Amino acid sequence: MKALVLEAYGTFAYRDAPDPKPSASDEVLVRVKAVGICGSDVHGMDGSTGRRMPPLIMGHEAAGEIAALGGAAAAAGWKVGDRVTFDSTVWCGECVACRSGDVNLCDRRKVLGVSCDEYKLDGAFAEYVVVPARILFRLPEGLSFARAAMAEPVGVAMHAASLPRFKPGDSVAIVGAGLIGLILLKIVRNMTAGKIIAVDVDPGRLETALAFGADAAFDARESDVVARVREASGGRGVDVAFEVAGATAPIATAVEATRKGGQVVLVGNASPKIELALQSVVTRQISLLGSCAIAGEYPAALELMARGRLDIDPLVSAVAPLSEGAAWFARLYAREKGLFKVILEP
Repeated sequence: MKALVLEAYGTFAYRDAPDPKPSASDEVLVRVKAVGICGSDVHGMDGSTGRRMPPLIMGHEAAGEIAALGGAAAAAGWKVGDRVTFDSTVWCGECVACRSGDVNLCDRRKVLGVSCDEYKLDGAFAEYVVVPARILFRLPEGLSFARAAMAEPVGVAMHAASLPRFKPGDSVAIVGAGLIGLILLKIVRNMTAGKIIAVDVDPGRLETALAFGADAAFDARESDVVARVREASGGRGVDVAFEVAGATAPIATAVEATRKGGQVVLVGNASPKIELALQSVVTRQISLLGSCAIAGEYPAALELMARGRLDIDPLVSAVAPLSEGAAWFARLYAREKGLFKVILEP
């Protein structure tokens, strides 16, 4: 098969790779029809995250059709030709977390397209990928493969939005108006009638946030950005803040812009470690909530998109052949203006 392989940090090759085959009875071979470039892939391609060690086939936001399957997968009701997407997390289904429904916290958790000290698992930037049947989800009728490939980022945003205790009229700050932040904005807009304020360093993203329903949008580089967020939310600070970048400065903004007793949901994880204003968190009794991946939100995400209740089309900047993947990675890594999600088709 053809695959886009991270040969060395920052270097891709579109080349032949061994055809994967289901090795267990519960595994399926998926013919990939569409796969999105995730921000974590872009951050990880230079080695900075320590979770994309080459050589590696990355890619975990994908959809396609079943090409082959083992006996247990067939017994579970799957068949060749089924249109599917799959969880980015390969969870075991047996540990305490999985049995509790917290599959994103699985004790044996692996992520497709990730290679780190603990494991290596090739992903979906290829013509085929093998996954266990337990992480499959059927595509609703009429939902395209390209749109279905967006189920993973939509699910990530939905999971993050499910964590804080929302009350009617709560004000919200979204610090980081990239893809996940903008999807979060759309979701949260349906959860509160309160003010929603976007913060980012990119003027284009701030404009998009306003178009997506934000009541205000501020440049994170302004020295008074925290004061402006507080003012826009009634003077006290927002009730809930989502931090969707994963670095010291935006986390500090999210914390300081949140009112006493408020909640900060940490979604971004670009930096393994950050500096935290501990006394500000403790003395103002701020709740910090970590949000990890997806825990059962896939079906709802697929239905929202299929029924047109969540329009993600404006966030898909390009649909291109997988063979052009290296060039698109370079453009995303360079933070080219106006680029959000790029979908590749093998």
